[in-house]
Amino acid sequence: MELTVLGCYGGYPYNGVGTSSYLVTSGDYHLLLDCGSGALTALQRYLDPLQLDAVLLTHYHHDHTADVGVLQYLWQLAPGAKEEPVLPIYGHQADAQAFAGLTWPHATEGHAYQPDQTLTLGPLTITFGPTHHPVPAYAPIITETATGRRLAFTADTAAFPELSTWAQQADVLLADTNFYADHQGTAWHLTSTQAGQLARDAQVGRLLLTHLPQTGQLSQLAAEAQAAAGKVPVNVVHAGTTYRI
Repeated sequence: MELTVLGCYGGYPYNGVGTSSYLVTSGDYHLLLDCGSGALTALQRYLDPLQLDAVLLTHYHHDHTADVGVLQYLWQLAPGAKEEPVLPIYGHQADAQAFAGLTWPHATEGHAYQPDQTLTLGPLTITFGPTHHPVPAYAPIITETATGRRLAFTADTAAFPELSTWAQQADVLLADTNFYADHQGTAWHLTSTQAGQLARDAQVGRLLLTHLPQTGQLSQLAAEAQAAAGKVPVNVVHAGTTYRI
């Protein structure tokens, strides 16, 4: 299983890089995980978008869904053979209006996942954990059935104790790390220190920092997370990089 980073900033694109969006590949199966600003342009560098098998959305904030509309237009208008005649987009139903928008006639169809049930998509099985965020959001753990390798993605969340149980012994933890260690005030995302501590407590194989801030030095973000993570290797993700899970 491989993870290709398409966009990795929180809130808004910066310096030519878009917001949260990732391509998860297992064999010839291609899953788009979140679909933020710039996702479709970035995806075209690595895969014909018509070869997507499915899209999975963690929640409906715009920095995770901004390119859903243009992806729907592409599916409706672009010539060429499609892997799926109607592209399935998986999302939760806690926001009925946003979920309804996942269906575009003859192009895409919204499919509801149940956060307390396992979702099977081709060679992948997916379980979910609720996060702490201003809107309903669900953190997926994606397991490659053939190998048992596990990618845990926090989606957007504040820190809370149950996160370490959710992520326990994942091979890779992809963590929303929008703040430096000295962040003050309300935090609906993890700080660098919290992300590192989560990786350490959950005994994961590797920590990847994403949903990044546009300010400061990302080398500092990584150093702060590494100090808290102990022996768990820590990296800041880079758009265009593919990580083997």
